[in-house]
Amino acid sequence: MTLSEAVPHDPRSIPLPSRLATRCAVALAHLLATQPPGRIRAVLTRARRGARPATAAEAEAARHTVVTVSLSCAGQKGCLTRSLATVLLCRARGQWPTWCVGVRTRPPFAAHAWVEAEGVLIGEGCPRDYFQRFFSVE
Repeated sequence: MTLSEAVPHDPRSIPLPSRLATRCAVALAHLLATQPPGRIRAVLTRARRGARPATAAEAEAARHTVVTVSLSCAGQKGCLTRSLATVLLCRARGQWPTWCVGVRTRPPFAAHAWVEAEGVLIGEGCPRDYFQRFFSVE
């Protein structure tokens, strides 16, 4: 059975400079998402150096920009690319949220990647114990 998914998409609502930076972050995220987990972790560990911790509001704003600009990141199966693009966009702004990889602890069980800031799951709409973290880049 196929379920349709309606995703709001209006990239023109984002100012052009921010939209271009976001598209670059999404393109880099797509490339990075093809790499093995260890390499992704190593690249992100190096990229986060010198960045200050992102606030929940900053991480939420970056995630909102990513899903507004990129349909591939906005869908249910875009979690890896979405989370990578979010942390890369935050890094371009001098911030760093926590990037996490793990699984859902309740059915349907599946791998998932997400972003946290100030101990809050950003844009997930579920309780903190809904995911079991395997590793993260803080």
